[in-house]
Amino acid sequence: MKFFQEFKEFAVKGNVIDMAIGIIIGTAFNKIVSSLVKDVITPAMGFMLGKVDFSDLQITLKTKEVGANGEVIQEAVAITYGNFIQTGIDFLLIAFSMFVVIKVMNSLKRKSEDEKETTTPTPKDIQLLAEIRDLMKRQVNENTDKS
Repeated sequence: MKFFQEFKEFAVKGNVIDMAIGIIIGTAFNKIVSSLVKDVITPAMGFMLGKVDFSDLQITLKTKEVGANGEVIQEAVAITYGNFIQTGIDFLLIAFSMFVVIKVMNSLKRKSEDEKETTTPTPKDIQLLAEIRDLMKRQVNENTDKS
């Protein structure tokens, strides 16, 4: 019973729940990024490069055997290295896309955190906290100057 109690405590802690939520959101975000690469970037690159598709490249070790009636007796045995190349290219495109998305997000985050940046208005409560901080700094400076 102690084992199950420990597991229950572990499972309902905030870190495990936060991790589970992160995994679920990450999985959904993976679908978005994969769709971006598969449906937007790859077709655009294929158009610009002349419809290059590596997925059909293969080395056939044994051709398929077809019977007299046209029925396939044994499927072909092939090394489909083109799929591997295409998957590598997809990975690079996804990694680059993620880099660009994170770079844009970080730049937006820095702008929102910059007190001197006036393009986005600072919320009133943050302004008040900044004023209180500045007043406290002045008081500390005045008290050290008097000493």
